[in-house]
Amino acid sequence: MIIRTRIFDLCDGSYRNLSELARAMGLSVSQVYRVREGKRGINQKFIIGAKRAFPNYRLDELFYLDEEIAGHKMGTDVTNRYQYIVQQYTGSNLPAQ
Repeated sequence: MIIRTRIFDLCDGSYRNLSELARAMGLSVSQVYRVREGKRGINQKFIIGAKRAFPNYRLDELFYLDEEIAGHKMGTDVTNRYQYIVQQYTGSNLPAQ
């Protein structure tokens, strides 16, 4: 599984461009751009920045897990890391799937 984001769909009404979004997230424009283009994975810093830029959204509204990439199933290490981050910043557990 891999973590995907919905923030680029959500930012249309909140931020005028990628520079404003990156500034609100506390990240560089190039990092945000690379994530949007799929050239960089979503890491803990990106997740924290997304929550900072969209404080009224829950993590499960900002991110979702994609089970397959190019026809290959991903391992559970990404899922476990995502659950750890959710627990760390929300104090809750994700339901088992």
